[in-house]
Amino acid sequence: MPSGGPQPAAGRRGSLGPVGLVLAGGLSVQFGAALAVGLMPRAGALGVVTLRLAVAAVVMLLVCRPRLRGHSRADWGTVVVFGIAMAAMNGLFYQAAARIPLGPAVTLEVLGPLALSVFASRRALNLVWAALALAGVFLLGGGGFDTLDPVGAAFALAAGAMWAAYIMFSARTGRRFPQADGLALAMGVGALLFLPLGIAESGTKLIEPATLGLGAGVALLSSVLPYTLELLALRRLPAPTFAILMSLEPAIAATAGFLILDQALTATQSAAIALVIAASMGAVRTQVGRRRNAAPPQ
Repeated sequence: MPSGGPQPAAGRRGSLGPVGLVLAGGLSVQFGAALAVGLMPRAGALGVVTLRLAVAAVVMLLVCRPRLRGHSRADWGTVVVFGIAMAAMNGLFYQAAARIPLGPAVTLEVLGPLALSVFASRRALNLVWAALALAGVFLLGGGGFDTLDPVGAAFALAAGAMWAAYIMFSARTGRRFPQADGLALAMGVGALLFLPLGIAESGTKLIEPATLGLGAGVALLSSVLPYTLELLALRRLPAPTFAILMSLEPAIAATAGFLILDQALTATQSAAIALVIAASMGAVRTQVGRRRNAAPPQ
């Protein structure tokens, strides 16, 4: 029940709260990706994905202890598709990161959520923010996508398509399962799918103490924390606005690259980041205004 306090302030908290969850999740996943790039020489791309999903699934299942009974066939179908999308998104992205630099990989991957925002949005203004973010994404690429490994670029674009599917089924899973139960079950599905691939590529390297420890760090930063935050955010934030906010990922990746991998930003990249942030701020303001207009008069 709403309290008797000032309603505008409550509306601001209700609208900006999920945005903060998305931003925190983005920071976590990109710093985890930078750590994963350093782990690939030890375990390979498929091995890193296997460690990430397996450790994350174990942690989430132990913490959430999801109830297995009482769910419909549609509920289980949603979880399975969510798990498949999650596994495919991770596997394709790390295949891209093994072939092209992290910044361009994330830049190409984010085109999936941007496309989702264009097709799913029912407001013309959201198309403007999506177009602005798209311009920033291409500017961040520096116009040099033709110099990238075409196979790596293709993997990144495919990962973006799976990212869009992840957004849609994450929202559906959050509506069908309490707390983070659906997420924990989906992670279990993704881990089971990737386990044979990781074992085939890396074998016993996966259980070496150093590799296992780094893999656990990647799992916590890139899966457990960000996926939980995003699942909570999608319960209160429309998918189109969430997808536009995902355009911040290249900027966050550039920051992670600068702090961890000592990659300096050029003037063009800085301008691109400014465009992407402006688009995200516009999306947030549009969502805040929409909720204020929809609020009943007091």
